[in-house]
Amino acid sequence: MVIEVLMPALSPTMKEGNLAKWLKNEGDTVEAGDVIAEIETDKAIMEVEAVDEGILAKILVEAGTKNVKVNDLIAIIAEEGEEIKDAIGKIQNSSIKEEHAIQNNKTEISVDIEAKKAYETLNHNKVKNKVEDEPNRVFASPLAKRIAEQENINISSIQGSGPRGRIVKSDVENAIMHSSSQNFETNIIPNRDLEIPVTNMRKIIAERLVESKQQVPHFYLDIECFVDKILDFRSDINSSAKLDESDKPEFKISINDILIKACALALFKNPKVNSAWYGDKIIQFGNVDISVAVAIDDGLMTPIVRNANQKSLIQISNEVKELAKKAKSQKLKPEEYQGGGFTISNLGMYSIKSFYAIINPPQSCILSIGGTREIPAYGKSGNLEKKQVMNISLSCDHRVVDGATAAIFLSTFKRFVENPSLMICY
Repeated sequence: MVIEVLMPALSPTMKEGNLAKWLKNEGDTVEAGDVIAEIETDKAIMEVEAVDEGILAKILVEAGTKNVKVNDLIAIIAEEGEEIKDAIGKIQNSSIKEEHAIQNNKTEISVDIEAKKAYETLNHNKVKNKVEDEPNRVFASPLAKRIAEQENINISSIQGSGPRGRIVKSDVENAIMHSSSQNFETNIIPNRDLEIPVTNMRKIIAERLVESKQQVPHFYLDIECFVDKILDFRSDINSSAKLDESDKPEFKISINDILIKACALALFKNPKVNSAWYGDKIIQFGNVDISVAVAIDDGLMTPIVRNANQKSLIQISNEVKELAKKAKSQKLKPEEYQGGGFTISNLGMYSIKSFYAIINPPQSCILSIGGTREIPAYGKSGNLEKKQVMNISLSCDHRVVDGATAAIFLSTFKRFVENPSLMICY
């Protein structure tokens, strides 16, 4: 029996991946469940397991090969004692039969296609012969000629798109743009000493961000939150942590952990924001699963804190630290980064005042958190005081979330942030 090892689809959106490493060599015995290879996806490095026992007869895709398409044949496992040549032969014969079937199908269609081509060629030759009778004449509209002359463009070098190859205004404008881009590339970017190959992760990130900005109608809301109470709240909690055997605190809550909890409770109280767009329907999530943006060497990953509204600050803190560690080593499992309902991105640690993050479809919102800064503000006594303030921005998909709904969510979030003791009640 011959077992085909195919490039697996390790996530619903995966179309291709990199074959990072083979953990078994040709001729090695494998058991069902043995890890035989590592695949690098756009999110993580995943393991490929053998589905049955046998001999790894042939490796067809070498380690380090990039952009291997899903379902491509990467290796062959044969039964113990089966000749490797016979195993490979069976695969090749199967492929040949499939190719013959495809070719036969193509042959059946080719008669109609050839007839159509013959008709098109006849008409094309009629037009061509007529044009060739006037070899020195340039067919162009007066406006196209005038623009070409003004821009010092040789109009005879332009391919026309009008009737009978006539050069029109748009053809000249396209030629001008093409000429400008060539000049920019030649004159403005002369130094090409460093070329950085686009990794599979960066390629997928680029595709999804472009898709999001083109297809999702973003709108943005800003709010300022006073965080003096959160800073004191965090200090009180951390000071209560017991020391372990190494004299280190058992836990250390961050501002981000508290903001995740505040966001989770605000989502729980405003479920319309905890929703996603699925074309013909909007899905409102029953759980509050928050994706937390984590910067890694080649991009960004968003591991998920599940049921964040039900977890304590210590649980959230420990979970975020563990997920971030896995993300940076590309060891996240698919269930640890797929399926979040809302995303938080925090750039406050880089002294960024505010920013507007791009929504991660099909999610409807992403919360952008800036750094804290000190400002003068009136206190309860009516006197000016120094206060710590933080800018919060919310990017929303207007197909799912309306402006008033988003504003109410932000107000709820602000109330929890500025009164962190309220979070203890939930």
